[in-house]
Amino acid sequence: MAQGSVQSDGPVARPDQVSLGVLVAAVPRFKVDEAAAVCGVAEQRRGGKLPPHVTAYLTMALCLFSDDAAEEVAQKVTGSLSAFGVWDAAWEPPTSSGITQARKRLGRDVLRETFYRVAEPVANSETRGAWLRQWRLTAIDGFDLDVPDSPQNAAEFGYAGNDLSRSAFPKARVVAVVECGSHAFMDAEVGPWSRREKTMAASLLPSISSNWLLLADRCFYSFAAFSAAAQTGAALCWRAPTQLSLPILKVLSDGTYLSALVDPAIRGRQREELLDETRSGVKPDPVAAHVVRVVEYDVPDRDGQERVCLITNITDPDAASAAEIAGAYHQRWEEETANGQLKSVLREPGKVLRSKSPDLVHQEIWAYLLVHYAINSLICQAATGADIDPDRGSFLRTVNIVRRTATGTAAFPR
Repeated sequence: MAQGSVQSDGPVARPDQVSLGVLVAAVPRFKVDEAAAVCGVAEQRRGGKLPPHVTAYLTMALCLFSDDAAEEVAQKVTGSLSAFGVWDAAWEPPTSSGITQARKRLGRDVLRETFYRVAEPVANSETRGAWLRQWRLTAIDGFDLDVPDSPQNAAEFGYAGNDLSRSAFPKARVVAVVECGSHAFMDAEVGPWSRREKTMAASLLPSISSNWLLLADRCFYSFAAFSAAAQTGAALCWRAPTQLSLPILKVLSDGTYLSALVDPAIRGRQREELLDETRSGVKPDPVAAHVVRVVEYDVPDRDGQERVCLITNITDPDAASAAEIAGAYHQRWEEETANGQLKSVLREPGKVLRSKSPDLVHQEIWAYLLVHYAINSLICQAATGADIDPDRGSFLRTVNIVRRTATGTAAFPR
């Protein structure tokens, strides 16, 4: 990438791409306008300094400069104010209060709707590290964000811990689906700390694509969740919780074995009859059970060895070997990388979000997800063009370049 944001022998992105223009390129104006129209705010204050689309891009810019007051961010990124096409050069940049009021008018849903319209897989067939054979590697996981300790935020999001020992700030929970190869968030759900990750994931699983291999840790397993994901036709590779019963139906040539995930409501004789039929080759009703392949292996840890047990609906060893399945599962850590990029690079370690009301917290989180998506889209496209793994791209260096070049150069679309 230009200016060293991806390590390669030559530039693989234009210098003008590595600027605040990356937001406009990845988050097109027409999609922001569509989202605003769907949310009923498209026509509000069209003649003012901060119409909906300008407020949306400015809110994203606030995520690039989390240390700075809103007014200072506006000073940095607007450049020539007439470039907005909604004021003349004689006007002053908006005040922090004016930006806050514009954000309130924009509401909590416009940037969420924009994200849903924008976020999609970034890696193509040539992107290194993005695929296992024909399957796009994806993962689902969650993270939390500290929000300002206002009464409204406390009521909406809640604290971690309990009354005797609770977190210093209220926490918002985010559960997201990430493309492993690019680290790009493709879908997400935002909610209060009290909502479990498994519960929040339920709304994301039905929308996964049939050509994905979805990776998930053991905390996401339930029969209902696995069923919802399997019904999409996607390949799945989930770590099994330790208490999950996995009867051996058939040992395969590579040492893995077939088992059955059975609806926990089915018990006793009915369960045994179902397993006997499945052993004899009868395909079970997916409402009642799923045949899965079990891949088990040990990994070293500080206490010696840890047993990893994976369940996958790729039941044919010729379709993906045990080693390929195990290697793919450990790509799940790419989601942890994505989470860390947002929490520790964009937002910076220990930082609290700036929004003091729940609506603006939701808006700010979706803005962070959009900025993260835009930057990783650029890194992935540049790395693919240079035929290197996007993992070799530096998210931090790219963010720093965007921050440096944003000052005085931004030109939001009219």
